Amino acid sequence: MSGNFKFSNLCGTVYRQGTITFTSDGNTILSPVGNRVSVFDLVNNKSRTLPFENRKNIAVIALSSNSNLLISVDEDGRALLVNFRMGVVLHHINFKKPVQAIKFSPDSKYIAISHESHVQVWKTPNHLLREFAPFVLHRTYTGHHDEVISIEWSKDSNFFLTTSRDMTARLFSLNPIEGFRPKTFAGHRDIVVNAYFSEDHRIVYTISRDGAVFVWREKASMEEEDESNSETAQPGPSSGSLLLHEIAQTRWGISERHYFNQNNTKVVCSTFHPQLNFLIVGFSTGFFGFWEMPSFNNVHTLSISQERISSVAINPSGEWIAFGAKKLGQLLVWEWQSESYVLKQQGHYFDMNTLSFSQDGQNIATGGDDGKVKVWNTRSGFCFVTFTEHTSAVSTVEFAKQGQILFTASLDGTIRAYDLVRYRNFRTFTSPSPVQFSSLAVDPSGEVVAAGSTDSFEVFMWSVQTGKLLDILTGHEGPISALAFSPTGNQLASASWDKSVRIWEVYGRSRAVEPFQLGSEALAVAFRPDGRELVATSLDGQVFFWDVGEGKQTNVIEARRDIAGGRKAGDRMTAANSSSGKSFNSVAYTADGKCIIAGGNSKYVVMYDVQEGVMVKKFQISDNLSLDGIQEFLDSRKLTSAGPEELIDTQGDESELEDRIDHSLPGTQRGDLSKRRIRQEARTKCVRFSPTGRSWAAASTEGLLIYSLDDTIAFDPFDIDLDITPQSALEVLSAGDYLKALVMAFRLNEKPLLQKVFESIPSNDIHLISRQIPNVYLPSLLRFVGEHAESSPHMEFDLIWINSLLSTQGRYLRDHSSEYASIFRLLQKGMLDFQQSISRTCDNNSSTLRYLIDQSRMKNKGSEKPNHDLTMMDIMS
Repeated sequence: MSGNFKFSNLCGTVYRQGTITFTSDGNTILSPVGNRVSVFDLVNNKSRTLPFENRKNIAVIALSSNSNLLISVDEDGRALLVNFRMGVVLHHINFKKPVQAIKFSPDSKYIAISHESHVQVWKTPNHLLREFAPFVLHRTYTGHHDEVISIEWSKDSNFFLTTSRDMTARLFSLNPIEGFRPKTFAGHRDIVVNAYFSEDHRIVYTISRDGAVFVWREKASMEEEDESNSETAQPGPSSGSLLLHEIAQTRWGISERHYFNQNNTKVVCSTFHPQLNFLIVGFSTGFFGFWEMPSFNNVHTLSISQERISSVAINPSGEWIAFGAKKLGQLLVWEWQSESYVLKQQGHYFDMNTLSFSQDGQNIATGGDDGKVKVWNTRSGFCFVTFTEHTSAVSTVEFAKQGQILFTASLDGTIRAYDLVRYRNFRTFTSPSPVQFSSLAVDPSGEVVAAGSTDSFEVFMWSVQTGKLLDILTGHEGPISALAFSPTGNQLASASWDKSVRIWEVYGRSRAVEPFQLGSEALAVAFRPDGRELVATSLDGQVFFWDVGEGKQTNVIEARRDIAGGRKAGDRMTAANSSSGKSFNSVAYTADGKCIIAGGNSKYVVMYDVQEGVMVKKFQISDNLSLDGIQEFLDSRKLTSAGPEELIDTQGDESELEDRIDHSLPGTQRGDLSKRRIRQEARTKCVRFSPTGRSWAAASTEGLLIYSLDDTIAFDPFDIDLDITPQSALEVLSAGDYLKALVMAFRLNEKPLLQKVFESIPSNDIHLISRQIPNVYLPSLLRFVGEHAESSPHMEFDLIWINSLLSTQGRYLRDHSSEYASIFRLLQKGMLDFQQSISRTCDNNSSTLRYLIDQSRMKNKGSEKPNHDLTMMDIMS
């Protein structure tokens, strides 16, 4: 079993905190999720998570105007400069202070960041060159008396507006201009949230937290006030444009005051579209509105959440508005013209407890402490259905082996069966007396479902068709932690806190059960895919293996040292000696049964070879230092007399009243994560392998992590070559490098050249080229073959191509079948044309064929040749 699994995608979490932003084409939105950045393609309905990680949770992100560079800054002010198109980290920099705002200039030459009460402008590094010190500080701008919280550039990149907690906004010039002093916009009675230029830069809008919008216009030019001073003033070296001169010489004054007049709410975020003059504002009560400026006409107001809107963005065309709600983890994209949602996604409000793969590996179901069950598509990364029938935490979810049926177990005392075709709860199972269900298993036929309880220590079995209780299995003396049906369906394994694992013959007459004893509480159990071996994990960090047929223990792995690692803020011992509390609470076999994968209350997910009993690979689920248990060594400078800094409650020092109010109980570790007093811990609650064997998933603190053997990002090595011409493609073709010539032809996309290269490839090399063709060119190649087959006389040549591509790329095409539906129809049409053409030829010449057959029989009559079916060779002879 290959251990080369790589991080593929992060589902289950769509937004955590920070700024959201659109790409330059307006079709894609970027959202911070913890210390990663997720990319949501709104046109193709896909999402992916970029492979890099910041040190801590991301506070702000910014994208250059050409969408080539992305900069993400964490809570401590450490930034990563990333090639957005490739997802590769180019440079690191530490700004040494928390950054509240960051913005690329419209020409992408500069990056402006807030640095407490200062603003720093850095020159944008060249992403095509390697430099020792890529970040060069251009200038530092001062004048504010409190934290700067927003920055907005003018469209010529020569000026920028800043707002601060000191209730003012200021206008700075990028370069020194003779006679120009930074302008101050004062008059607000609360923190100024944002400030914007109008399209012609003759108006400045400032928005404060108390709901006031001030419109600033030109009072009088500096020339009218002091004519002599303007005659002696000379423009600076960068003041060549008329716009620069107008902004520099303008005196600003308040011309209009507008108020949102929303009771008991405050402005949290806003954005402005200069071309449409639309001002979009998000409020702390979860509703938003947008107004047409400068007339301040309210166009639309809508409540989209029960909690505050943390971030808002509008795409360049002004059609879509994106909102992020930190408290609920919501990401919404609203099309204001049609008044409909383009995207509406939300992760689990509380911890994600469990997951299960569907039989085709296309969908993953998850259950959380919020009582919700969500089903995610592994390819798109989106949740397409949410079930809310449970009234308490969902402990286990399980797909039936046959059909589109999902079973869920909850602490509310119910087992529910959902139809994924009609998206409805068609069956609910309950026990005779109310109990809490902590485990669930479904037999391979999907006709029997079993659930284990935490308080009565019994295993209940129901018939799915009738909904009646079939049997109650008793014998355990502790809560049932896990259940698993044998792939053959006649045996049920149960793990319990009574330090035993039992195998029940569910369809047999004998009720005698010989328990397998463990040294500690059993936490997880799983059958090998062939049903001949059983694995179980215990609280003391051991992994046990049994031969089911003989009832003998075959192996045991001491895994505490493998899973140990990471020191929590309150730990009294080092990370190397902290293995006492480490254990695996979830285990799963790989598809071939040669390895197992296990995860638990640690930052690691570990893969073991079953036969050798050795660790194959260790996966670290996160490098996010905002989580507890990530660091191997703690900083003694952060240890105060009151305890570690991370665990000190600083909630009472917040500026917001609603943030100062404490609604949590002391020591709360579950429930509302935003109000508990301890840090979230890096851990894994459930791991499962995909039935295809190509990926596995983990329900972790960060969300639903998917690791895969398949490359989700198609990298084209020829994309970096700038010298691709038709002549060079023909030279490569004449040299016999057919694959490279074909790819170069697709890059140029010239049909005559493409047809020449395609038809020049020898038929003997088609299979090899089909196997090696990059996935990024596979749709173009299949479509070209389909179109070529419609008009080309080379029938056999096209059929060889179609057969080779479908056989060598079959797994990839099956996994992406929805994307290739139109191409498959084109290929099918071409092959049907082939069949009709051959059938028509044979039908039109049927008399000739019969005459030839009769003549051949007469010729062979009386000969010594044995009777056999005639072939074309016999007819020709």
